[in-house]
Amino acid sequence: MSKSLLEQLRQMTVVVADTGDIKAIEKFKPQDATTNPSLITAAAQMPEYQEIVDQTLLQAKKDVGSAASQGDIVTLAFDRLAVAFGLKILQIIPGRVSTEVDARLSFDTEATVSKARELIAQYKAAGVDRDRVLIKIATTWEGIRAAEILEKEGIHCNLTLLFGLHQAIACAEAGVTLISPFVGRILDWYKKDTGRDSYPPAEDPGVLSVTKVYNYYKKFGYKTEVMGASFRNIGEITELAGCDLLTISPGLLAELQATIGELPRKLDPAQAAQIEMEKVSVDKATYDKMHADDRMASEKLAEGIDGFTKALVSLEKLLAERLASLEGQVIASH
Repeated sequence: MSKSLLEQLRQMTVVVADTGDIKAIEKFKPQDATTNPSLITAAAQMPEYQEIVDQTLLQAKKDVGSAASQGDIVTLAFDRLAVAFGLKILQIIPGRVSTEVDARLSFDTEATVSKARELIAQYKAAGVDRDRVLIKIATTWEGIRAAEILEKEGIHCNLTLLFGLHQAIACAEAGVTLISPFVGRILDWYKKDTGRDSYPPAEDPGVLSVTKVYNYYKKFGYKTEVMGASFRNIGEITELAGCDLLTISPGLLAELQATIGELPRKLDPAQAAQIEMEKVSVDKATYDKMHADDRMASEKLAEGIDGFTKALVSLEKLLAERLASLEGQVIASH
C-alpha cells in the first residue's frame, strides 16, 4: 500500500509542528515544535488554554507582590506564558521546543542575551534540560551576535525571520544551532513585487532560497541545521524534502497526511558537495551591504519584526484584560 506524503517526508526530514495549539501537536506527534508571538497569542485566546493563561497570571501577580502595577504583572506573565506553553508541548514531543525572545529586543544584543538566559532559567526551574529548548531570535546582525554568545554558553538558538543568504552565512559562522528561512513569506514578497499570481513549486522563490542555503551549508561543512518555515502550500514542502527539518502548520500537516503518492528526495548533502559555489565570509560591513542590496530580505525582516511586535502588544493587552477580569472575580467573591 502506498504511503502518505507525511510518512515519507518523516523518513528523510525531521518534521516539526509550527503551532502553539497543544491538541494539534498531540494529533500529529512531531519530533519538535516551534512557537512565535502570533501563535502564542492565538493559542492564548482558545477556551481550552484559558486555565494555563489564568494560572500564569495569578502566579505572576503573587510573585511580583502586592505593590506591583498591572503592567509589571503582565510583563512577567507574558514571558512565563511562552514557557508555560513550551512546557506543555515538551510533555508531548520527544524533541525540542522553540521559544522566542521579545521581538522588540531584536536590535539589542545585550538585552537579547539577558532575556534568553531568563527563559532558559525558567525551563531549568521546571526541570527541563537546555538541550530541549531552542531560543528563537530574529536574524538581525545584533541577534546573530547574541546567538553567538549564547551558543558558547551551551544555550541553543533558532535564528528566525531569515530571508537572505547573507543572514544564513553569518549565522553559520556564528555557530548557531539552527536557522528558520521563511519560504512562504519570500513567495508573498515576489508575488506582490512581480504581480504574478503563482509560481510552480520548483520555481518558487522561497524554495529556491532555502535550497541555496541548504546547499551552501552542506558544501562547506557547516553544522548549523536548516529548518524551512512559513509554508503556503504542500508543493513548497515536497520541493524541500530532505531538508534537515521543516516546521509545518497543522493544516498543511493534515494535507500531507491525507495525500498518497511518491515523494522523491530533493535536497541531499552528497549532491550539494558537487555544486560549484564560492565561499563568502560575512562581517558586519558585508552583512549590511548585502542586506541593503537585498530588497526582499530587508523589507521582510523589518516587516516580520513589526508583525511579531504587534502580536506581543495584543497579547499583553489580552493578558491585562484577563487579569482585570480575574481580579474582579476575586473582589466579587469576597
